[in-house]
Amino acid sequence: MDWVLEFPQIDGTTLRALARTIDQQYRAFSRAWGDAIEAAFRPLLEFLLWFEKLLIATPWWVVLGVVVGVVWLASRSRTITLGTAVALVLIGVFGMWEDTMRTLAIIAVCTLLSVLLGLPIGIAMSRSDRLQATINPILDVMQTMPSFVYLIPIVMLLGIGLVPGLLVVVIYSMPPIIRLTNLGIRLVDAEVLEAADAFGSSGWQKLLDVQLPLSLPTIMAGLNQTIMAALAMVVVASLIGVRGLGQPVLQAINNQYFTQGVLNGLAIVAIAIIFDRTSQAFGKRLQRHRDAEHG
Repeated sequence: MDWVLEFPQIDGTTLRALARTIDQQYRAFSRAWGDAIEAAFRPLLEFLLWFEKLLIATPWWVVLGVVVGVVWLASRSRTITLGTAVALVLIGVFGMWEDTMRTLAIIAVCTLLSVLLGLPIGIAMSRSDRLQATINPILDVMQTMPSFVYLIPIVMLLGIGLVPGLLVVVIYSMPPIIRLTNLGIRLVDAEVLEAADAFGSSGWQKLLDVQLPLSLPTIMAGLNQTIMAALAMVVVASLIGVRGLGQPVLQAINNQYFTQGVLNGLAIVAIAIIFDRTSQAFGKRLQRHRDAEHG
């Protein structure tokens, strides 16, 4: 006797009608509000274009010196600093300097935007269990949704260009800084907070003078993951017009240019390693400094 039960499904006609209605409503929303939303992001776009032009127009040796100097100040590691210099020189020698500058520009702007938006959200989550329970599922969706799916509603709303690419990268890269800011503040020792209360500290004073400084290594780990996520979206964002190292990779895929794809992929890897090692070294320095203060 066959005991197999078929799973109940929505009728195909009903499902198509529902999908058509949702699509039509979203198209109407896009036509009504797309221009206004794009105008709201215009200052950010102008800043990104200015920063990109600045990096490209500045002599390569100046950019190299500034980047190497920042890496040294953050890491205080000769190995990381020398590796950064060698990687950037090789990128220039193989003719990928301009694309790398474009990638650095969008990564820097997206990371800055992710921090400006994510840090306050993480702080708010750390102060409210209810808010944490509400936002965590949203972050789960943001982190697990396939990156290509982000492109559909954003391209329908804003078309193809830098602004939709910027939004895609920010949406994908923001959850780590939110989660680890929340976690870092929640992990601050309760006895330290009680001591701050005993000295009459207000809520803002505790946040600025106690919680944020003590949770800074964890927040830096979130910043590291945010940068890595942003770099991971470089190739995907190139599908909607974001110029940089992702576009040559996409061209290599379409035209089967093995060498071009590998070289630009290695350039992305080099930039990722520079950011990763530098931010990790900076986080470890902060951790040692904190342990020395409390040891």
